[in-house]
Amino acid sequence: MSLADAVAAVLIAGVTAYAVLGGADFGAGFWDLTAGGARRGARLRGLIKRSMHPVWEANHVWLIFLLVVFWTGFPTAFGAVMSTLYVPLFFAVVGIVLRGTAFAVRGEASTIGEARVFGAAFALSSVLVPFCFGVTIGAIVTGHVEVPADGADAIASWAHPVPIYIGVLAVVTGAYLAAVFLAADAVRAGLPDLVDAFRTRALVAAAVAGAMAIGGIFVVRDNVPALYDGLTSGAGLAVVIGSVVAGAITLALVWGRHFGLARWTSTLAVGAIIVGLAIAQAPDFLPGELTLEQAAAGDPTLIALLVFAVVAVLVLVPSLALLYRLTLRGDLDSEFHPIVAADREEQR
Repeated sequence: MSLADAVAAVLIAGVTAYAVLGGADFGAGFWDLTAGGARRGARLRGLIKRSMHPVWEANHVWLIFLLVVFWTGFPTAFGAVMSTLYVPLFFAVVGIVLRGTAFAVRGEASTIGEARVFGAAFALSSVLVPFCFGVTIGAIVTGHVEVPADGADAIASWAHPVPIYIGVLAVVTGAYLAAVFLAADAVRAGLPDLVDAFRTRALVAAAVAGAMAIGGIFVVRDNVPALYDGLTSGAGLAVVIGSVVAGAITLALVWGRHFGLARWTSTLAVGAIIVGLAIAQAPDFLPGELTLEQAAAGDPTLIALLVFAVVAVLVLVPSLALLYRLTLRGDLDSEFHPIVAADREEQR
């Protein structure tokens, strides 16, 4: 394995971690958006806030990690991506800022109007951000990023069937992960009505994600034959099959109410999608423009970056593992209460 291969593996690991942990975080916002009116959705929103509160900031550490690896290890490709896909990336950044702010202050709303504004900002941003990141990945793997990117069209570079499809898939898979995780949290909280609610949502999201994955094969075949070939042969096919098997096992576990195990299998199912896309386009980094070796920085930089990655993993992984362990044990749980925007106003 070359230095470029090793750094690329680190980058894919970071993207996968963010797709799973950040994706579930954004997916919780999707269920907040679709929970219903202020009264009907109050209990669902209460559990979403309770579950997200200890981990929502930590989940985004992986975004910083992968950005550092990307711009340091593959600077030419990073510059081309940022110069070409700045529209979806700009909206993703705006969405992250708005979402974090809204989540932090929505509990302080003193009127129904304020609560609705904060809630809408949180929920809509939770859909916008994964869609934009999915579109960005889709544009990269389908060869719509040129080097140099001087003449790139800000819209035409990503407004194609496959990037749009991957953007929607990112939203759906995040909702799928979140429903599985929230069902398990509802069990721990002793809220049987919410267990049923999120179990149903997990089953529906799994069915939609599965249908999209099958239909997406044909979308990719008709629009990007090279990517299709990579996904339907060799290691790419093996990873795709692994994702399908993990998804089927998750469906069975959710149906049988084994939500703890379903967390792991749903993670494997979604993580395999990212790995499969990376394998399918190998040895290219930017298809049609740069191979992995051409995109990589010099050996001294890659060596320093790998040392950084080892140190970062030694710090991040145990710290995050402890955080998630404490969260799953319930040590960091806050008291559950439905989010009812009218409560404060009625008490005035």
